[in-house]
Amino acid sequence: MQLSSLRLRRRLLPWMFALPAVATMAFGLLYPVAESFRLSFYELKLGEAVSPEAFRGLALFAEVLADSAARQSMLVTLHFAFVVVALEMVLGVGIALALEKPIRGMSAFRSIFVLPMMIAPICVGLIWRYMFDTNAGPINAWLEPFGVKPAWLADPGLAFLAICVTDIWQFTPFVFIMALAGLQGLDRSTLEAAHLDGVSGWQMIRHIKLPLIAPILAITILMRLIDALRGLEVVYAMTNGGPGLSTELFSLHIYKSAFVTQRMGHSAALSVCLLIATMVLSAALLAFANPIRRGR
Repeated sequence: MQLSSLRLRRRLLPWMFALPAVATMAFGLLYPVAESFRLSFYELKLGEAVSPEAFRGLALFAEVLADSAARQSMLVTLHFAFVVVALEMVLGVGIALALEKPIRGMSAFRSIFVLPMMIAPICVGLIWRYMFDTNAGPINAWLEPFGVKPAWLADPGLAFLAICVTDIWQFTPFVFIMALAGLQGLDRSTLEAAHLDGVSGWQMIRHIKLPLIAPILAITILMRLIDALRGLEVVYAMTNGGPGLSTELFSLHIYKSAFVTQRMGHSAALSVCLLIATMVLSAALLAFANPIRRGR
C-alpha cells in the first residue's frame, strides 16, 4: 500500500510543480481569449457593461465580413506578412550561411546585429519615421545629391515599402540567430563525409544543410508569420495606417475600432477573426512543412 502511494506521489509531483505555471497561463492566456469570444456577441461601447439588451449573436461577425475596410486591412496584412517573412528568411538564412564558420569578431558582430530586435517596437517606429521624413530624414539627405526627394510616408506605395523595410531591419537578426544555431548544431561528420564525396558548396547547402535545418526554419517562419499578422506598434508610430488604408494592418484596424470608434463588441469580433485566420495559416504551414515529422 505504501509502495503504491509512493508511486502515485512520484507521478503527481511533476504536475504539482507545473500547476502554478499552468494556472498562470490559463488565466493570462485562455481567459482573455474566452472573454473576447464572449464580447464578440454584444454591441458595446467602451466602458459599458455586458447586458442582455446588447446581445447581437452572430450579427457582428456578419458585419465584419461585409466591412470593406476590414477586408482591405486584412489584404494589406497578408501582403505585408508575405513580403517581410519571405525577405527576412532569405536574408537571415543567407547571412547565417555566410557567417557560420568561426571568424574573428563574430561575438561582437552578433551582439551588434541583434540590437534592432531588442528595441521596443514603438521606438523602432519613431526612429524609422524620422529616417523616412521627407524634409529632415537622413534617407532623403543621402538621395538629395541625385535630385530625388520622395515623400515616403505620404505616398501609399512608398509608405508600404517603408514599413516593410522597417520590419525587415528589426527581425532579420532573429532569423539569422535561429538559422545560425541550426547550422552550428549540425553533425560535423555528415558534412565532412559529404565533402569527401566531392559535394560542392552549393550542393552542400541545397541538399544537406538546408534540409537538415528545415524543422528549425519551419518554426522560424511560423513565429515570424504570427508576429507579422499581429503587428501594430511600428505601423501605428510610423503611419497610423495611412495614407488612406494603404498601411492599415488588421491589428491597427482592431485598435481603431476599440479606442477610436469605441465599438468594443465589433473590435472583439475582429480579434476573433484575426485569431481564426492566424490559426488557419499556421495549421496550413505546419501541414505543409511539419517540423516534427521532418525532424524524425
